[in-house]
Amino acid sequence: MGDVETNTRLVELKDIIQSEGEVIARAQARQLRAIAELDNLQERSRGVPVEVAWMLKLTEHKAARKVVLARTLTTRLPETLKAMEGGVIDEEKAAKIAEPTAYLSDEKAREVDAIMASRLPGKNPSSLRKMVNYWIAKIDKAGYEARCKARRADRQLQLIHQDHGMSTLVADVPVEKGSAAYRSIDREARKRKTKDESRSLDQLRADILIERCLGTTHGDPKADIFVYVDLTTLAGLNSDPAQLAGYGPIPAAIARDIAHSKDSTWRRIVTDPVTGLPADVGRTRYRPPPALDRYIRLRDRECRAPGCNRPAQAGDIDHTQDWAQGGTTDKTNLGGWCERHHYLKDQPGWNFEPKPDGSITITTPTGGTYTSQPEPLHEPRPTGPSLT
Repeated sequence: MGDVETNTRLVELKDIIQSEGEVIARAQARQLRAIAELDNLQERSRGVPVEVAWMLKLTEHKAARKVVLARTLTTRLPETLKAMEGGVIDEEKAAKIAEPTAYLSDEKAREVDAIMASRLPGKNPSSLRKMVNYWIAKIDKAGYEARCKARRADRQLQLIHQDHGMSTLVADVPVEKGSAAYRSIDREARKRKTKDESRSLDQLRADILIERCLGTTHGDPKADIFVYVDLTTLAGLNSDPAQLAGYGPIPAAIARDIAHSKDSTWRRIVTDPVTGLPADVGRTRYRPPPALDRYIRLRDRECRAPGCNRPAQAGDIDHTQDWAQGGTTDKTNLGGWCERHHYLKDQPGWNFEPKPDGSITITTPTGGTYTSQPEPLHEPRPTGPSLT
């Protein structure tokens, strides 16, 4: 098969995969409507999930979740269900909207549903859930803060024994402490990963965790986490949610607690009021100077690969257009990438094109295009004088 035939077939396969995904989404919407009607006709009997499990050869737990989703979409999230019927999102993505809104009143759930209606295309499940949580935190500020406090009060550590001589430690901890602990362990692991070290980074991270838990730690345990909070929120003039890199929205009260901790360091970042992105820092050379490196990490917050939530401070800063091929070392051509996605641009058929506004257009071997755009640090504001 020649290059032209191969490229043509790649495009055909991309079209088939995408179009069949839309067909599946529509079929799932019809199935969920039927389940909701069945649930209503049987007056929400406890036997409905059992029957659905038998019909679809599912576990009763999964069937019960499907029944709850069907009930939620048909009563509280009509716009999300319409998006499924239009092939825009599938059942998994719809669930990422339905599950976080379960704690809201019907009125507030429909408000989130209406806001999300125009923001669904092009998002993966992780991105959708993060966006939904942001709007929940903004619309139901008091409720979101109360639920966060309740979850923090329920922090716990579990030991789960696995097969083949292994165990799993699961810790539910406050997000800023969990993120700081992981960053600290990750930094120590990377410091130890020399050419004479045979252990992988994953093995080193696991070993360092156990060393520290057992009191045999060595190395600097200090680590940075990045919390993005509006000055007016920090000053207590509003209660808009802040953002923690790699995680998503956190309540204003928790952001203020973190900011005012004696161990916290503040950095002043000037943002463009229209775009909400950090201002430029300039300079050009192959390796970005510290100020430019810091700027890119602050601007990108997370890996630039669509849907990847790994914090930028834990990844690499790299040229989108290779330096050897004329790429410059500036804010337009540099981006933050996690270790896994860093090397995609070197794979056959992948093309990364930087844009003047800091966005990156990624073209895949099938001809699909995806735009990576840094999220603003705050919502755009009017630039003129305000009387309020």
